[in-house]
Amino acid sequence: MTDNLELSHQQQRAFQPQKLSAPRNFMIPAVVANRPLPMVLEIGAGKGKHALSFARQSPDKHLIAIERTRNKFDAFTKLAEQQKLSNLSAIHADAIAWIVHAIAPNSIERIFILYPNPEQHNPNQQWLNMPFFEFLLSRLQVGGEVILATNIEAYIDNAERQANEVWRLPNTRHQVASDSQRTHFEVKYLARGETCWQLTLRKPEGYKTRFDN
Repeated sequence: MTDNLELSHQQQRAFQPQKLSAPRNFMIPAVVANRPLPMVLEIGAGKGKHALSFARQSPDKHLIAIERTRNKFDAFTKLAEQQKLSNLSAIHADAIAWIVHAIAPNSIERIFILYPNPEQHNPNQQWLNMPFFEFLLSRLQVGGEVILATNIEAYIDNAERQANEVWRLPNTRHQVASDSQRTHFEVKYLARGETCWQLTLRKPEGYKTRFDN
């Protein structure tokens, strides 16, 4: 099975991490270097609704929550400072550049990508369509999960297809419960009666990428 895995995603155009500069004022948080707790990553944390809730409910994990947009990040950090959660690191940066420079291979237990920009006019920027996704998988531990949620059925259809045909990852898809409140977007979409979808991908034993070392 490993040979099939290698033949699938490793035939795709390779991501080039060496071309990315570190974010401005970049520094690696001590928790990333020392890893006192299992690390979880959230990409696109918005105003931090999910991040704050997850950190409160999972004191045995350390969540690194990345948000690029300044006004959302400012709202997030204001709440984070009030709640003083020692197992939460809020990062203001472009997620791709920050992950390239900060995260070691095989070090993340779970990755949340909740309601990303659907990029309907630029599908190459959808997460599972990007060469960067292979690099992201290299940072995930064996048995670790990527959790993707969206209210766009075409987005989840494509993500499921890419998971099966390109990345060859075991995955499950289900509808998000109508009373779920993980993010502000999720609350809004479900209140409007929309269906939200979640795709959970798992990294199996023996999975290889070009960035494992």
